[in-house]
Amino acid sequence: MFDKEKPFEREERTDLNKTAKAVLQYVLAFLKWFLGGAVLGAICGGVGALFHKSIDFVTDFRMEHSFLVWFLPLAGVVTLLCYRLCKVSFQAGTNLIIESVSTNEHVPILLAPLIFLGTVLSHLFGASVGREGAALQLGGSIGHNFGELFRFRREDVQVFSMCGMAACFSALFGTPVTAAVFVLEVIRVGAMRYNAFLPCMVSSFSAFLTASALGVSTLTFQIPRGVLPFAPINIGKTILLAALCAVVSILFCTLIHKASHLAEKYLKNPYLRIAVGGLVMAVLTVAFGLYDYNGAGTGIIERAVGGSVRPEAFLLKLLLTALCVGVGFRGGEIVPTMFIGAAFGCFMGPLLGLDAGFSAAVGLVSLFCSVVNCPIASLFLAMEVFGTTELPLFAVAIAVSFVLSGYFGLYSSQKIVFSKVKQEVIEKNAQ
Repeated sequence: MFDKEKPFEREERTDLNKTAKAVLQYVLAFLKWFLGGAVLGAICGGVGALFHKSIDFVTDFRMEHSFLVWFLPLAGVVTLLCYRLCKVSFQAGTNLIIESVSTNEHVPILLAPLIFLGTVLSHLFGASVGREGAALQLGGSIGHNFGELFRFRREDVQVFSMCGMAACFSALFGTPVTAAVFVLEVIRVGAMRYNAFLPCMVSSFSAFLTASALGVSTLTFQIPRGVLPFAPINIGKTILLAALCAVVSILFCTLIHKASHLAEKYLKNPYLRIAVGGLVMAVLTVAFGLYDYNGAGTGIIERAVGGSVRPEAFLLKLLLTALCVGVGFRGGEIVPTMFIGAAFGCFMGPLLGLDAGFSAAVGLVSLFCSVVNCPIASLFLAMEVFGTTELPLFAVAIAVSFVLSGYFGLYSSQKIVFSKVKQEVIEKNAQ
């Protein structure tokens, strides 16, 4: 005859069952996010590689046929018409993607091909825009609809939107860690969604590997000189340069938003607005030979880091990007931001007694940090693009530019959770 089970044995068995269920739950969650992130990353990596190659192709074609800039007004009208025919709001952009992560607002499935087409047309005919806005919208749209297609929960769809954003950003720039951290940080500055860390990182690296296999090169720059010592004099000069970059970022963000409002105020018809903006850009390009300012301008960034750029380059790019984005050309502002930062740093650094190439690198990461309010992502950007030899100086510059840029930013849907100057929660949108 067997003895009855003792109470402590029943409790021990119950605890073991709970532990086993918890472990199984973690394993299943890990598999869901690892496999889902990897598959989505591969899809976005393929789309991102096609997008990257398309932009490169049309950019090379435009540079060989400079007369194409005269068709920029028509390209803008065609882009707007495509949005209207597909019944997708022309206002649907990066802000919508950011909002969808917080509110689960539906992202139209046609947004992905529309932003692809619109950005390619902008680069083919010479609008002064980037491509990361398109990357975030492409990835966010693909990720959102991927989650809805497989009937994931609302919270999971939000995470897949973030995974898609990280994946396309990574595929285009070849900076997988920066891409993942940027998406985690940009939605709510100061309050990362750590439950999305694994899937965003997996998706980002999956896209990076896929794009690399398809021939997309990594965005890296080599500063042509020795290592700058982390000495008090260099720290002081770097702080001053970063502070000036914060001022430029405020000017840039203000002009971007004001240009849009002014264009809508004085040119109420959207077709006329984008056509006039395109015509002004074409006239300025031809009249003053500003062909280097068409498209994203990656070549100028390389020259700036190499230590040679026109003093007025940063201001010209700033004004022309505000014009094109303000009237509605598709693309983005991040690569133009890098252009402006690198050009400004290359110009201002030597005046402060700093090496021009190093100053261009500091200007690039400082301005990036200032306009997106993402200091951690900016630090990873510095490491992935410029290496780690001068990481302490980059960290100082990023910290200074983050605080001094205030609450200005490119994305009005971005929420800044904590005050930059006080120990308090503020929950305000970027200006």
